[in-house]
Amino acid sequence: MERYLAQCKKTVDDALARWLSEEPDVPETLRKAMCYSVLAGGKRIRPILCLTVAEGLETYGEGILRAACAFELLHTYSLIHDDLPAMDNDDLRRGQPTSHKVFGEATAILTGDALLALSFEWIANSANFGLLKDRVLQAIPVFARAAGQAGMVGGQILDMAAENKSVTIEELKRIHRGKTGALLCSAIEVGGILSGASGRERDLLRSYGEQVGLLFQIVDDILDVEGDQTEIGKTPESDIRRGKATYPSLLGIPEAKRLARVARDESQNVIKQLPRGIPRLGELADYFLDRTT
Repeated sequence: MERYLAQCKKTVDDALARWLSEEPDVPETLRKAMCYSVLAGGKRIRPILCLTVAEGLETYGEGILRAACAFELLHTYSLIHDDLPAMDNDDLRRGQPTSHKVFGEATAILTGDALLALSFEWIANSANFGLLKDRVLQAIPVFARAAGQAGMVGGQILDMAAENKSVTIEELKRIHRGKTGALLCSAIEVGGILSGASGRERDLLRSYGEQVGLLFQIVDDILDVEGDQTEIGKTPESDIRRGKATYPSLLGIPEAKRLARVARDESQNVIKQLPRGIPRLGELADYFLDRTT
């Protein structure tokens, strides 16, 4: 799995670097800021999930790679804005100073805006690189919904509203279904849509994505408490200092780890039901449970 992830990450990294450098009519300061954040590293989990599903359903080529990379642009935009002083006010991301620390707040905001717009351009244009247009048209609303008020943005609003307040476990799950889970789940479902997944396959992939999204966030919360800054690439205990609602703060570390294992097991049960097996999805769930970065 480590080798597979490294290979996929290199493929995504190379494509991002090449295509960002080729984008026409981008002011040099903006291009520099876009590349600074997008090419800073990161695990590339969202594009890898999209590519893993597509590979399992025998879809390859530049079209699916462009669609997968669109998720990384969208994710990076969210990180840039999330780090701003008006949001989480973080100084460190992916092991280096955050965008607004390097380029200033105004440029960081505009950089996020540019990446958001470009992500939609890339996924839409994937139809020009070998993917069927009707599948791309089906995928775009799923991509958009995950990014917007019913997904990531909505989750961020709920997350800010919950700071320094008591929340229930169901309220916490709702926050993270939007904030983190929606984009992860969308990457999985879009990989299926663009590869011609049946309705049942899409439903199962979505269910798997929901469990993996929960698993990923719980482990993220645990790493914020137990992780090493050099490994996680951001300041530890930042959630605690901001009074964020997290699984360890609500349940304690042992129960949070148990809940993560339950989510992993549920995700494994779902993928066993897929008409066309995608074994790497099970391996990824195991990896997410045990990750240290």
